[in-house]
Amino acid sequence: MGGVSNSSPATLPSTDRADVTLRLRDALLAASFTADGLLDLLGAPAYAALARSETVPALRATRGDTPLESLVRLFLLQQPVAQARVTGVLPVDACVDAGWLVRTGGDEVAATVDVRPYGGPGGEDWFIVSDLGCAVGGAGGIGSRDEGVVLGVGGASTTLAGITVRTPVGSALDLGTGSGIQALHAARHATRVTATDVNPRALHIAALTLALSGAPAADLRRGSLFEPIRDEESFDLIVSNPPFVISPGARLIYRDGGMGGDDLCRTLVQQSGERLNEGGFAQFLANWQHVEGEDWQDRLRSWVPRGCDAWIVQREVQDITQYAELWLRDAGDHRDDTAEYQARYDAWLDEFEARKVRAVGFGWIALHRTEAAEPNITVEEWPHPVEQPIGDTIRAYFDRIDYLRAHDDAALLAGHFRLAAEVVQEQVGLPGAEDPEHVVLRQNRGMRRATKVDTVGAGFAGVCDGSLSAGRILDAIAQLVGEDPVLLRDRTPAQIRMLVEQGFLEPAR
Repeated sequence: MGGVSNSSPATLPSTDRADVTLRLRDALLAASFTADGLLDLLGAPAYAALARSETVPALRATRGDTPLESLVRLFLLQQPVAQARVTGVLPVDACVDAGWLVRTGGDEVAATVDVRPYGGPGGEDWFIVSDLGCAVGGAGGIGSRDEGVVLGVGGASTTLAGITVRTPVGSALDLGTGSGIQALHAARHATRVTATDVNPRALHIAALTLALSGAPAADLRRGSLFEPIRDEESFDLIVSNPPFVISPGARLIYRDGGMGGDDLCRTLVQQSGERLNEGGFAQFLANWQHVEGEDWQDRLRSWVPRGCDAWIVQREVQDITQYAELWLRDAGDHRDDTAEYQARYDAWLDEFEARKVRAVGFGWIALHRTEAAEPNITVEEWPHPVEQPIGDTIRAYFDRIDYLRAHDDAALLAGHFRLAAEVVQEQVGLPGAEDPEHVVLRQNRGMRRATKVDTVGAGFAGVCDGSLSAGRILDAIAQLVGEDPVLLRDRTPAQIRMLVEQGFLEPAR
């Protein structure tokens, strides 16, 4: 299906048995093997523990003999289950024949892959397939056992899904699809989905994820970055949760880029511009180096391809020792021989030292293809909580950038604006003081920003309901505060632009 070879990788279910996959899906749904059913069965603490790769609470919660408990132990906790317990629940013989199950000693069956229930944004019941022991992506030393392992749902996966713009599009590209999570999301709003990966096992598992979730098949292609994409192809949406880890070598396919430093992320961003259709979006998770003597923001600005607006957000920074320890533990290297662990740790620090790297940033990169003569590039640090999903916020940001670019100050003052939803005003000052020291506008949605404004800015924002032009509002404020309206009109557009760009005010169209 979707371009996957008929010769299935060893130990994986067949992608050619659509009839069995459909019967398995129906059986899982009938037993409430869904995200909601899992939460009801396990309870919030055990359910949350699964996200941390901890299975003991779930094992304790599934000691009964109901169909759902048997399925959880079989497909999510990788426990052999007596065939008699699932014969009336699953088409066992068909699942064995298609490779979803294997018979083990003592008249038991075991799953060949992890299957994790996953709730889609529209209430869909989806299933993410991954290698055994990898239903929750990212931790536990999985990589040290099998370099070609395919992980399931991790924090990076859900972050990228949450920041992706979800407008209907004709074509979407998922680079480095892994278990197919991003392709699955894209299938909801893209007519055609193409997904690539260097690992043929990942492409096979992505096909299983799509089929078991009841989604349309994607065009699955093997290769690195844009290599599998034909010269004439372009897309309305490109997403990637790439192997962004900056490491010496490329020991683990699922996470290590295999290029020097942050070159893989840079190459991915730079090459995406020519593959984007006009108005299209490209969105990535990435890591980047903080190099001695170099501004990290300038480094990232240099990555942005021509013809694209960009919004780059650094969500976290780690020094090189923290970074090395994080990924050594991710691979389980801390459990190996102490001398070997220290040698690998040394190799990471040697690599960073050679490149004069002092820290590594984590974050997201969003590009928007534009015909503007002067594209807008914003690079910022925002480590604070945001409201996920935030895809609509990102799309609206680029819409506002387009608006501001098309309106000079005179046109801005002729425009009408509305205060964004759930923006509140805070006044900060000494108790009993007649006037506040400063006024803060704070968002309770989206990026949840806070910004200081002067009394004119606060008054202007409070009046914006779309009924009056910005210029008329300023004229009224000038009369109230006894200020020359011409001077007020001259000095206020910069503050209005800031409030619009950051999403406190929205053009009333």
